[in-house]
Amino acid sequence: MVTRQVPKPSELLELMKFKKPELDGRKRRLDAALTIDDLRTIAKRRTPKAAFDYTDGAAEGELSLTRARQAFQDVEFHPGIFKPAPDVDTSIDILGGPSALPFGIAPTGFTRLMQTEGEEAGAGAAAAAGIPFTLSTLGTTSIEGVKAANPNGRNWFQLYVMRDREISYELTRRAAAAGFDTLHFTVDTPVAGARLRDKRNGFAIPPQLTLGTIINAIPRPWWWWDFLTTPKLEFASLSTTGGTVGELLDAAMDPTISYDDLAVIRDLWPGKIVIKGVQNVEDSVKLRDAGVDGIVLSNHGGRQLDRAPIPFHLLPKVRREVGDDFTVMIDTGIMNGADIVASVALGADFTLIGRAYLYGLMAGGRQGVDRTIAILRTEIERTMRLLGVASLAELEPAHVTQLARLVPVGGGAANAALAAR
Repeated sequence: MVTRQVPKPSELLELMKFKKPELDGRKRRLDAALTIDDLRTIAKRRTPKAAFDYTDGAAEGELSLTRARQAFQDVEFHPGIFKPAPDVDTSIDILGGPSALPFGIAPTGFTRLMQTEGEEAGAGAAAAAGIPFTLSTLGTTSIEGVKAANPNGRNWFQLYVMRDREISYELTRRAAAAGFDTLHFTVDTPVAGARLRDKRNGFAIPPQLTLGTIINAIPRPWWWWDFLTTPKLEFASLSTTGGTVGELLDAAMDPTISYDDLAVIRDLWPGKIVIKGVQNVEDSVKLRDAGVDGIVLSNHGGRQLDRAPIPFHLLPKVRREVGDDFTVMIDTGIMNGADIVASVALGADFTLIGRAYLYGLMAGGRQGVDRTIAILRTEIERTMRLLGVASLAELEPAHVTQLARLVPVGGGAANAALAAR
């Protein structure tokens, strides 16, 4: 029978260790975020609905984004045993330079609308982490401003070909002059996708005040204070604003871009050039043969064509057809470091994060972006150790099974596959 006794006060004090309270509210909430989903929850609480939905949302029924995220969740890993990996190397060489991690920050437009530190926070965090940062044509920090925020790190530039070609040409020249080493020539935006959340929210550039936005702003005064007391938003390529994001994109973008435009940009650009927005095997092979330095398998985060191919599902087929020596990167749907590990195992040379970075930005500015990177780094390292691999080079397709949830039954790619048998 258990003998009971009255505990001594000194023994109680040994068991009850009180944690020192964290007085810095931003640090406290970021430290409590253990996943990218946690950062998303904080971001949603702190950001006005229209700005948050612009970031969080996708096109039409948002099926492309939902499926992309589900594809990563439908991964089965196959760890090895008796393969200790106490120390893991997450570094990689990509497009002629180093990265400390197998991911970089993707280009995002209108970033300072989400949180006023915007691209400077992203570029600064990327510099600290030793990973590349990509500036969008529709960024809200200048090319030179990003260079100042990341003077010694790797800066990449994402280019849209505009109706006024000279705008695109001048941006290309400026990025080259600022020392950006890679150009992401984006080809999946001939017109804007139907981003229904933006239309329902009345989201416009610049933000338009309505009774609804004012009511929504009341519990988020810090966002409006930051927005109204910091420098005016400026865009690298838009000389006029006023309208929804879709209207602005339709006015600026040219649906007639072609390989001829690629040839012009290649003549202007002295560094590496990759094509962003590739969504099938045939285009991947054609671009490899055309001599570009790489491709990004992407459906634009599900923000353009809904029901578009899932980049992660497409990845093994593309890698098989283009060979091992051609650079293949991937984005869309990445919310966990395990997603990145699975991508590398199935043939991706590199990955890009968009929303994951923006959730951190909205949750806590520069410190929030640092937290995003730290969370993903921890998840990558832990997943590699559990798989028994000490370096990214040791990852291989045998480590991953893509569980089938969406199986083609007819039409389009399914019929083509059957005909090829």
